[in-house]
Amino acid sequence: MEIPHPVKVIPESETWLERPSYPRPRLRSLYRLLSLPLLAFLALPLLALFFRAVPADILANLRQPQVVQAILLSIETTLVATLLTILFGTPLAYALARGLLPFQRLIDTLIDLPTVLPPAVAGLALLMAFGRRGLLGSWLSVLGIQIAFTSLAVVLAQTFIAAPFYIKSATVGFSSVDTELEQAAGLDGANNWQILRFVIVPLSWSALLSGSVMTWARALGEFGATIIFAGNFPGRTQTMPLAIYLGFELNLDVALTLSVILVGFSFLALLILKGILRRDQL
Repeated sequence: MEIPHPVKVIPESETWLERPSYPRPRLRSLYRLLSLPLLAFLALPLLALFFRAVPADILANLRQPQVVQAILLSIETTLVATLLTILFGTPLAYALARGLLPFQRLIDTLIDLPTVLPPAVAGLALLMAFGRRGLLGSWLSVLGIQIAFTSLAVVLAQTFIAAPFYIKSATVGFSSVDTELEQAAGLDGANNWQILRFVIVPLSWSALLSGSVMTWARALGEFGATIIFAGNFPGRTQTMPLAIYLGFELNLDVALTLSVILVGFSFLALLILKGILRRDQL
């Protein structure tokens, strides 16, 4: 007759439910305390900006034609830059996600490069490529096409600086889609467009949306490359960041007004994005 092994009884105090949560309360308080300096550093300048801006001055400055032109031009050019990025960046991101390109690591590094380049270098590089005496600009000048110091130059500068945010995010989203699902859809008779529309995009839409919003927000704040490649001409190339730069020298109230609007646009866009993504995860 086999003797049954004794069953160890675990006291209630040692069960999982009774174990203290981690991190422990003391560590939680320590982490919160150590988080305060950087949070305060990030929040204080923005709060100071809003405290310094007087609502009456903001409303008065919004009636100035130069301010209205800068706001409208920024919205128009950033939307065009974002749409161009989505149109041409989506195939590139998918090719990167599926390893369809040669020298993939080199291409991936090239895409990251505009995000770490000094903006002045990016603007000078665009000018050397598309300026009147640039690599392609000289050929375009023969055809009567002028890019530098036009609104098109603003769009190109914004796209050059901001497009990597969409491409990287979309690449991650496409990489998360199982290739077997695409193959199964193809076996069921779906063409490439239907696979993209009904399989790939629905499964990676959060990454595509996140990349699009980040691209738009980055393009909205673009300054360095724009002022070198497009100039600072009111009504033609003067976006909100450029108007802030000029307003800081001539009229601080105008600079404060546009700064508050820029911060508000960016904060609202990011807040809406985070709300949509959080609702999608629930």
